[in-house]
Amino acid sequence: MLDLDALARFCREHNISYRRELPMAEYTTFHVGGKADFAALPSSVEEITVLVRELCRLGVKPCFIGKGSNLLISDNGIRGVVVFTWGVSDITVNGSTLIAGAGAGMSAVCRAAESESLSGLEFAFGIPGTVGGGVFMNAGAYGGEMKDVVQWVEYLDGNGELRRLAGSALDFSYRHSIFSDHPDWCIIRAAYGLHWVKREQISQKMQELITRRREKQPLEQYSAGSTFKRPEGAYAGTLIEQCGLKGSRVGDACVSEKHCGFIVNLGNASCKDIEALIARVQQTVFEKTGFKLQPEVRKLGD
Repeated sequence: MLDLDALARFCREHNISYRRELPMAEYTTFHVGGKADFAALPSSVEEITVLVRELCRLGVKPCFIGKGSNLLISDNGIRGVVVFTWGVSDITVNGSTLIAGAGAGMSAVCRAAESESLSGLEFAFGIPGTVGGGVFMNAGAYGGEMKDVVQWVEYLDGNGELRRLAGSALDFSYRHSIFSDHPDWCIIRAAYGLHWVKREQISQKMQELITRRREKQPLEQYSAGSTFKRPEGAYAGTLIEQCGLKGSRVGDACVSEKHCGFIVNLGNASCKDIEALIARVQQTVFEKTGFKLQPEVRKLGD
């Protein structure tokens, strides 16, 4: 059994911030979930490397989390260790290549590209997650995906060794990357290959897309973004609305009135409520249309 007192001593010795019994509902955009036994917040690549290597030595596989924007945390919380990657958030530009730490927010990365007149990431402006989360799930919107712009990714493997993958080795596909198959790998940074255009064009495109988001999506409510993956040949939100599920509720979990592709937390939803509503939507849509909706949201904890 993991000795959390010993792990706490290790973090203090290496000046790594940590908390015991962290309420995960406060650290996800769904605002749902129980407590994590132990949560660490390394503030640099050096800190996250030494921590991951110590966890590897102990045989512990932590959960790596950015802003928690695509996660559903169990009501029972997370037994074990959570490592937040916010502290690795540096952004640098080298020619037409932008390199960003895993914890950098996507909107900050987009703003950095805009300031350098670098185009290619406009589609990601307004995506609420981080660089690491975007790479992990090959995040996309408005016709763009991370696979279109990510050149290489540095990560710590299951033994805590720093490695780099590029191109086809990243195994990008719809809402998937090689990291989806290896959740014990910790993304450290990613490089985006962009191109120069007039800054005004970039700014205009970003403003157009954020306006569309605000008009079409329930950004003012707690959610984890799009709840379901897009089924081939259809759109999840359209299918859900056609099946009469707009506003459908289980407790405080609700199919958004603004965009049926989102399940929102009206204030006091539990993980159990959200899972029950997801199951209801899946069953109803399948019975009425034959489409099998797959969740895009990733669950952590039992």
